[in-house]
Amino acid sequence: MFRILIVLFIFVPIIELWGLIAVGKVIGGWQTVGLAILISIFGAWLAKQQGLQVLRLVQLQLSRGQMPTDALLDGLLVLFGGLLLLVPGFFTDLLGLLLLIPYTRMFVHFFLKKWIQFLIVSGKIRFLFRR
Repeated sequence: MFRILIVLFIFVPIIELWGLIAVGKVIGGWQTVGLAILISIFGAWLAKQQGLQVLRLVQLQLSRGQMPTDALLDGLLVLFGGLLLLVPGFFTDLLGLLLLIPYTRMFVHFFLKKWIQFLIVSGKIRFLFRR
């Protein structure tokens, strides 16, 4: 866990700064700032749209008496994608946008669901109320 935190707090900002400087050298400083702002605005709009869509789906499934497990997992991915858009830089923005676009999120959802099922079957995740 400590290694993951080191990567998140040290290496990710260094990579993001490198990316911003590299893009700035190619297209210019103000254009880089403008592009970062444009991506953030588009990402915020997309996060709002997808979040509302997931919320409507959860409400629909609950009203029908269904457990909204897939919709909640989608909601988690939308939330994580929105949080990635808050980090300044192009790499995290790209990853955040990939989690917000429904067609690319579908692939991440599939693999994340398979990984969670593997963790449950292998006993690495235990339920609180297991008897």
